[in-house]
Amino acid sequence: MSSALSITASVNPPRAAFLDFPLGHTAGRPNELDEQTEIMRAALAVFAESERGEITPLPFEWSADHSWKAQVMAGDAEGDDRVERFASPQYQSAADEAIVDASCPSCIWLDREQDGAE
Repeated sequence: MSSALSITASVNPPRAAFLDFPLGHTAGRPNELDEQTEIMRAALAVFAESERGEITPLPFEWSADHSWKAQVMAGDAEGDDRVERFASPQYQSAADEAIVDASCPSCIWLDREQDGAE
C-alpha cells in the first residue's frame, strides 16, 4: 500500500494499491474505522487480483477538491512544521546535484501538478 505514487512506481513493486491520501494516512483517516476497513478490504482485493507490476489506485478521496496537496506543498497544512518545500529538486551539495539522473521517475509528480494534470 502506498500514498506516494511516484516513489512506488520508481521501486517497481510486484503489485501495489495506491491511496491518494496524505502521507502517513495510507490506511485511512484517524479514528474512521469504517473507512479504514473499506480501504483495507479494497487493498487486499487489489493484491489478490492485480497483475504483476500493476499499481492500482483505490477509489477513495481525502477531499473532492484535493486541496490538501496544495497545502502540503505550500507548507501550511495544519500541524505541518517541516522546512519549506520547493517545486524543483533541492540538493545538499553540488556533488549530489551532479550525479542526479534527470529522468528520475520519483520527481515526475512535480511537473504534472504544475501543469494541472493531476
